[in-house]
Amino acid sequence: MKTSRLSVRNAVTLGAAILVGLTGACSSSDGDTWSDSNMDEAPIVEESSTQVGLLVRLEAKPGKEEAVASFLKNALPLAEEESGTVAWFAIRLGPSTFGVYDAFPNDAARQAHLSGDIASALMASAPDLLAEDPVIEPIDVLAAKLPR
Repeated sequence: MKTSRLSVRNAVTLGAAILVGLTGACSSSDGDTWSDSNMDEAPIVEESSTQVGLLVRLEAKPGKEEAVASFLKNALPLAEEESGTVAWFAIRLGPSTFGVYDAFPNDAARQAHLSGDIASALMASAPDLLAEDPVIEPIDVLAAKLPR
């Protein structure tokens, strides 16, 4: 599968689609749950809570696809510990193509994430798991709707 670098327009579109197109149940910190049928009723997170983000594209080496998927799934607890990470999504775009979309309130939080445990683990595992260097694109979040 041939991959290409995402344009900023496509990165923003993908990020918006991920955030707006959430399906399944979403829980808030106070225990309320929203499902597909009432997602329109979910509170909107204030604009200032998601100003910037990252869109990361990963291409797995042949035979390493499930190892990359496992790595990303196992990174969730680390993302949950990052107070500056407002949203974090690990996604599969194709058989060997993966991505991460995350959002932050400001550039300081984004930089903290880039120097944090997930980025360190990814860069340490990259030579074994990835066919090419990760494509990491900083993005500006224009609008967001997230469950609280």
